[in-house]
Amino acid sequence: MGQISARSLTSGGLLLAASLLATSLFATSAFAQTGGEGLSPTLAAVKTAHTVRLGYRESSPPFSFLDPSGRPIGYSLELCEAIVEEIGVEVDDPSLKIDYVKVTSDDRIDAVLQNKIDLECGSTTANAERGKRVAFSPLMFVAGTKLMVPKASSVQALADLKGKTIVVTKGTTNEQAIQAADKKFSLGLKIVTSPDHEQSYQMLADGKADAFATDDILLSGLIARHKAQDKFRVTGDYLSYDPYGIMFKKGEPQLAAVVERAFRKLGSNRDLVPLYNKWFTARLPTGERLNVPISLQLEEAFKAMDDSAGASN
Repeated sequence: MGQISARSLTSGGLLLAASLLATSLFATSAFAQTGGEGLSPTLAAVKTAHTVRLGYRESSPPFSFLDPSGRPIGYSLELCEAIVEEIGVEVDDPSLKIDYVKVTSDDRIDAVLQNKIDLECGSTTANAERGKRVAFSPLMFVAGTKLMVPKASSVQALADLKGKTIVVTKGTTNEQAIQAADKKFSLGLKIVTSPDHEQSYQMLADGKADAFATDDILLSGLIARHKAQDKFRVTGDYLSYDPYGIMFKKGEPQLAAVVERAFRKLGSNRDLVPLYNKWFTARLPTGERLNVPISLQLEEAFKAMDDSAGASN
């Protein structure tokens, strides 16, 4: 459940992922041309405060969520922590502190734009529209919009929800995908929004919606987290293509180069796939297991991050 296959993704999606990587490589080149004179605004602020502010989500397992003690954990946060180490190298401060700042799907972009956080470590889709306002790391995951419905529901696809109620989380690409599909196929859906994935899940659990639409991996994560495999299932065709990235301030080539370098170090040390497996196939710190093997596309993206002498790329 929740697996993404290479065949299920559109050619446009593949081109977008390649474009994101090309943009990141351009940022690295741009920084090299500056000679590293001074620090970019974000890095200068980090050096002054001796702190990096990481935006986290409370209910986006396994990317960013809270453990039983209320501590932010997850795959995206570990990637961000690796970036923090690289920022420490860049600003010559190996003892940088981390300040965890809660964000939601609706305010995460503004949190970056308004300098409330330095890195957003959640489950954020890197698309062209958002790329006009913020920057993204290299590809870290590939997902797509699907539906969560009660196990006993007859719904198999979006068309089966004609005239019914569907809940989406406000400010997500999933909201846009459902609105577009509703209009295109004249489904007459009653689309309601909630501020967080957990609350969207609860609306479905309380019978206030007939389906919950978001990225398939997040649906699987919520089902596992609530141990609700006997209550809900994920269904339907992919309604969107959603490549994830770590989000940060646009227009800072030096910061982009640091982010790129952190990913390449992880790739060259062969740490990216084990890190993925820790959060997607092994048992999570909260006890559940997702059992979502790495997709072919993501595995190839990770190989492209390997600059070691033995790399084949």
